[in-house]
Amino acid sequence: MTAPPAAAIEVRRLTYADLPQVVAIERRAFPTPWSLAMFVLELSKASGICLAGFVESPKEAAAMARMPGPDACELAGYLVCSRYDTVWHIMNVAVDPDRRRHGIATTLLTRLFERVDDPEAQYTLEVRRSNEGAIALYERFRFRAAGLRRRYYADNGEDAVVMWRTPATLRGSLDDVPT
Repeated sequence: MTAPPAAAIEVRRLTYADLPQVVAIERRAFPTPWSLAMFVLELSKASGICLAGFVESPKEAAAMARMPGPDACELAGYLVCSRYDTVWHIMNVAVDPDRRRHGIATTLLTRLFERVDDPEAQYTLEVRRSNEGAIALYERFRFRAAGLRRRYYADNGEDAVVMWRTPATLRGSLDDVPT
C-alpha cells in the first residue's frame, strides 16, 4: 500500500462515537492499551485537544468508483493531548499498525501545533526507549530528549524517554529544556 498524500488524511476532533474504532486500534498498537474509560476521561477535558485522522477505505473507494456517494473514510490514527497549566502533554499518539509510515502521525502532530498556535507553547511526552521510529518522528518536530522515567512501562519495565518541544528546542538550543 502506498502512503496517502497529507491532503488525503482528514483530521477532525476525536468524538465519543469514534471510541470503538479507537479502542480497536489501541489494542492492536500497544502491549498495554488504554481502557475505554481513559479515553472518555480525556475527551471530557475541555482544555485538551483530541484529534482523529481518517483515510479513504480501500474497500469503500472501490465501491464508490462503481456507485458515487458520500466519502467513505476509516479511522487510521488519533492523538490525545492534555493541557496542564502552561504545558501541553501529548498523552497518546497511535496509528493503526497496517497504516504506519504513511504520514498519519506526522499530519496529526502538525494539526495539533496549528491548533495550539502559540510560539511560546511547551510540549512534553514519554516514549518507549526502544521505539526508534517514534523518537525519530518527534525529533523531526524538534522534540529533544531531556531525561528518562525508569521502568515506566508496566508490561516489561522498559524506560521511557522524556522529550520536550519548547521555544528553545525550536531555536536549536537545549538550554531551558526541563528535565
